[in-house]
Amino acid sequence: MASLRKPGLGPIVGDTTDTTCRVWIRADDPEDEGARLNASRRTVGVIGIVEGEKSKRKIGDAWYFRLPREFDRTGTFLLGSDVDLGYYKTDIRREREAEGSAGVRTASPKPLVPDTDYTVRLGTLTLDDPWPDDADLPDWKLRARLPDLDGIKQELLDLNEAESEARFRTFPKKNQVVGRLAFLLGSCRYPGLLWKVKEADRIFGPMQKHFARSKWGDAARFNLMVGDQVYADMLNKNVPIGRADTYEEFQERYITAFGAPNLRQLMRIASNYMILDDHEIEDNWTQDQMAQSGSHLLFNIAISAYMSYQWSHGPRKWGEMLYYQFECGGYPFFVLDTRTQRFKDDQEGLRDNHMLGRPTIDPKHPGQVQRLKDWMSEQQEERGNIPKFIVTSSVFAPNPIDERIHPPPPVDEALPSPPPIRTIEGLLFDANRKRREASDGWPAYPNTRLEILKHIVTQNIQNVVFLSGDIHCSNVAELRFEGEPAAEKIKAFSITSSAFYWPFPFADGDPNSYVHDSTEAGQEDPFPILGTGATMHYRAYGFTQNDNFTRVDVNKSARTLTVSVFDEYGEPVQVATKRNTARNANVLGLAPWS
Repeated sequence: MASLRKPGLGPIVGDTTDTTCRVWIRADDPEDEGARLNASRRTVGVIGIVEGEKSKRKIGDAWYFRLPREFDRTGTFLLGSDVDLGYYKTDIRREREAEGSAGVRTASPKPLVPDTDYTVRLGTLTLDDPWPDDADLPDWKLRARLPDLDGIKQELLDLNEAESEARFRTFPKKNQVVGRLAFLLGSCRYPGLLWKVKEADRIFGPMQKHFARSKWGDAARFNLMVGDQVYADMLNKNVPIGRADTYEEFQERYITAFGAPNLRQLMRIASNYMILDDHEIEDNWTQDQMAQSGSHLLFNIAISAYMSYQWSHGPRKWGEMLYYQFECGGYPFFVLDTRTQRFKDDQEGLRDNHMLGRPTIDPKHPGQVQRLKDWMSEQQEERGNIPKFIVTSSVFAPNPIDERIHPPPPVDEALPSPPPIRTIEGLLFDANRKRREASDGWPAYPNTRLEILKHIVTQNIQNVVFLSGDIHCSNVAELRFEGEPAAEKIKAFSITSSAFYWPFPFADGDPNSYVHDSTEAGQEDPFPILGTGATMHYRAYGFTQNDNFTRVDVNKSARTLTVSVFDEYGEPVQVATKRNTARNANVLGLAPWS
C-alpha cells in the first residue's frame, strides 16, 4: 500500500501570475545518503488544492509531478496552465493520448482566478525503480505504476501543515494597473556559525507579517531576494574551511538555508523571486575564471544546484537563461543576471569589461543588454511612465568612494599629479582605472552602464527604478541627468537593501565608504553619457548597516515610492531623508503615470 511522505524541503511558492502559480518541493528519500541518491528508488510529487474550511477541508483537484534524481529530487508544479514552460519537461501530447489528463504532469490545465487566495498541500511518493539512470521514462509508463490519485489524495491533509502546505494569492488581472502595490526586497543571508545559526534566520519571522494587512499598510504581494541567498564560501574563496566545492556541500548549503524554520515558513506563504550573486558560486565570480584550473567544475556544480533550488521555481522567459521578467499589478520587473555573464578580460583595461554578457552582434540572437533595452522601450511605448523596476544584484548607484570615476588626488602632494584626462571618453574608461578594475560592482563595467543610461536618455525612458543588494549597507539614490533639457526631466532611482544577516559590520558596509553626493568636493563621481550631452549625477541617503529588509510601496495616485527599512525584529529603522532629517521611510516622487 503506497503512502505519502511530507516534502523533505519546501514548499516554496514561486512565480505567480493572475492565473498561474509555480510551487516547488524537494523529496527526502530515507535511502539517500547526501548527494548520493539511491538509483533504485524514484520519487514523485503529489499536489492538491485544498477546499473548504477547518474540519470540512478536503482535497479537490490533485496531480502527480516528477521529482527527478538528476535535479536532486526537486521539482515544480505549475498550477493553472496546460503549457509546460519549464525545466522539467513532459510529453503532454502523448500523455493525453495514452490516458487523458491523468498523467504525471508539470502543469494543471484549469486557470486560477485572479486576485484570489489559494491553499495547496504537497507530498511525495516513492517507487521501486528498475530502470537505469539514463532511461528516458515517458509519463504514461510512469503513471501506470502509480496508485489511483483519488484514492490517496486525501492523505495530504494528514501531513504536517508547516512542512506540506503552501498558501498564496494570485496577482491582479493582467495589464490592470493597480493603485497600490507593496513588495519586500532583501539580500545577503550569511548562514551564521555555531550558536549564531538562529540569528541568521531571525529576520524572516517579522517579514511574514507583511503578507497580511498590518499597521504598515496593504499586504505585500511578493518577496524579492536579490543575491547571496546561500554562501558557498562562508569565510573566503581562498580559505578552504567552510568552502563548498562538491555537489554534496552545495546541497547542504541550500538544505540548511531553505530549511531554517522562519525562512521556510516565509517561502510557503508568499510568492518568491530570486536571482543569484557571487556567493552562490564563489566570492567575486566572473566568467573569466572558467579558464582557471578547477573553476569550470566548480561553476557547473554551483549552477546545477542554483537551477534546482532557485531558478526552477522562477519565471521562464528565455529558455534556460538565468535573467527573466515578470509583472505584478501591471508593474513590470526585469531581473538581471549580473554574475554568470560578466566578463573582465583585462586586455584593454575597462573597455572590454561587460557586466551583462558580450554586446549583441547578431540581431537574431540578442544578448541580455539588448533584451533589457528592448524591454524598457516596450514598457515606455505601451504603458507610458509606469515605474519600470530593474533588479541588479550589484548596486547601480551609489559607488564606493575609492571606485569613483573622478581621479583621486595624489596621496602625497610632493608627488606629481596623475596625467590629465583630456577627453570625456578618457575620463569614462581611464580615470581611477586601477581601483575600478579591482571592483566587483558596476564601476568596473562602464561600457554596460553607458549602454543602459544612454538608452534611458535617448529614448526618454521614465521612472526607471534599480533594485539591488550585495553591499551590506541599505540606501536610496536619486539619479539625475544634467546637460540636456529633456534628460533633466527624467526620474530614476536606485534602491539597495542589504543584508538580511551579516554579523561583521566592522568589515564592510560603512556608509562613509559610499558617495552621498556625486557633485560634492571629495565625492565627485560624474558619469558622462557618450553620444549625448547628458551626464549622470546622483545623491544617496537613507544609509543603514542594520540587518534589514526593505518594503517598497507604490502609490499611483500620489505618484510615489515609499521605501521603508525594517530590522531583524521587524521594527522600522530610522534613516536620513534627502533633507537629512530622521524618518521611518523615504518617499520618492515619480513622474505621473496612467
